[in-house]
Amino acid sequence: MAVTKKTQKNQNLATLLTAASFALIGSVSSGVNAADKWDVDSAFLLYSESDGRVSAAEPVISATRNYDEETKLNFKIAADTLTGASPNGATPSDQVQTFTSPSGNGTYEAASGEQPLDNTFRDTRVALSTNWSAPINRDWAYGVGGYLSKEHDYQSLGVNGSLSRYLNQKNTTLKLGLNASSDTINPEGGVPTGLIQVPLSSADNEFTQRAASENKSLMDAVFGVTQIINRKTIMQFNYALSTSSGYLTDPYKIVSVIDDGAGANYGGNAQNGGRNLYLYEKRPDSRLKQSIYWQTKYQLDNDDILDLSYRYMFDDWGVKSHTIDAKYRFRFDNQYLEPQLRWYTQTKADFYNRYLNSSDYASHDFASADYRLGDLDTYTIGLKYGYQFADETEFYTRFSLYHQESSGDNGYGKLAAQELYPSLDAAMLVVGYKF
Repeated sequence: MAVTKKTQKNQNLATLLTAASFALIGSVSSGVNAADKWDVDSAFLLYSESDGRVSAAEPVISATRNYDEETKLNFKIAADTLTGASPNGATPSDQVQTFTSPSGNGTYEAASGEQPLDNTFRDTRVALSTNWSAPINRDWAYGVGGYLSKEHDYQSLGVNGSLSRYLNQKNTTLKLGLNASSDTINPEGGVPTGLIQVPLSSADNEFTQRAASENKSLMDAVFGVTQIINRKTIMQFNYALSTSSGYLTDPYKIVSVIDDGAGANYGGNAQNGGRNLYLYEKRPDSRLKQSIYWQTKYQLDNDDILDLSYRYMFDDWGVKSHTIDAKYRFRFDNQYLEPQLRWYTQTKADFYNRYLNSSDYASHDFASADYRLGDLDTYTIGLKYGYQFADETEFYTRFSLYHQESSGDNGYGKLAAQELYPSLDAAMLVVGYKF
């Protein structure tokens, strides 16, 4: 398995792709699970961003052994390959900019007025998971599982468990889920020190002082209530708490320092030692996130299904987000068509800065120019089609278009003429088969 360049830089993207494909697989499960048989869901996902940015290809297979209606053993495997260019965090400039590669053994450039993108990004990841679920008695059930995700500079190992309580003749379900994981980050060139100047090459002393790897741990808890309202309506409420600690910085992201002194270079890249001043980002070493989630599914008299959900998230980094997702499934005998609309908005983290000023950059304890921590809005429109054959196997496909808009401080001087918050468009295609 050949892997090169910065996996951690797009760890969130890889996680998103796997979650999307796993969720899609889970959503097409048959309503009938005969005992003592295997159900297999397979899907292939293609993802592509505009302007030659990140592209991904990911196959996913999920296999479930049904011992009876409530006792199941599930295995999932996903492998994704990512290529393309990714923003490094620096601002555009009226001059050509040259950046050191993460290993220190090469360079790449951004032309005048161009968004700085590292086009050396390429990686492959494999993720495995398994889960066992079974009843304890007629009123209680449990589930246990584990997962492993591996790439050349990042590894995640986790376990999970759940406990369910049925009430009101199983019309009400209370569920508690717990997840714990331990991650190891070993980036190319070692772990850089946050908020120090990006070196010129691997010959710089800073490279020899780097740690080989860092660790982080995550703990998630979810409490949910699912209620059957009537024979056509089901509703779910969740409260989730997530805590992470350790190395939470992206070792491949940098921040530009801009000259805010009076003079001809006002708004240009600050200089240090005759070269542009860029700093490695640095984030706090702990994060606490909380969220609430509501979902309602309603079946109309013609058997069409309306699916609405809302999620609110907030954390101690200052990020707050809202997500609204709407789907409507048109049913036509053994076929269905399901359009989707999704809107997501978030506020920036307290330490998010599109750039730092030369007059006070040394006073910052934390800083990141990663757009994923800034003010942004995203819009997704999608369409899914499914066809169920006479033997209950099923073919399905979904095509989605994604648009992202970011906003923030527009800069000053020379910087004010640059596009600091370019929009992003992406397309995603999933094709799957269940048997």
